Amino acid sequence: MLQLTGVISDRGSKYAVSGGVARDRAAVDAFLKELKREKKFAKATHNTWAMLDAEGTALKSDDGEAGAGMVIVRMLERADLREHVIVVTRWFGGKHLGGDRFRHVQDCVSAYIEALDGA
Repeated sequence: MLQLTGVISDRGSKYAVSGGVARDRAAVDAFLKELKREKKFAKATHNTWAMLDAEGTALKSDDGEAGAGMVIVRMLERADLREHVIVVTRWFGGKHLGGDRFRHVQDCVSAYIEALDGA
């Protein structure tokens, strides 16, 4: 599991990004369960995630952050990163971010892919 915390802080909201190998939905569920063993992730407002299977079929969850899962899917497609789940976690800070939240999801995924490439 690769985890980057404190990636973005904006108007009180904080973001982190995590990911790892996942070949199917069962693996995604196991990954999320492991992630949420850490209390701070279990208490997060949103744990949005997406993955592409070996054939390129997308699985995703917005976890209440409408549209965020598709942002992750598009970035996975551009990077051609398959059989890998990426989770963007947000702790809501009390102020709505509007469209900036999508940019923050993109920035988190970009930071994750860069860290993965550098590993």
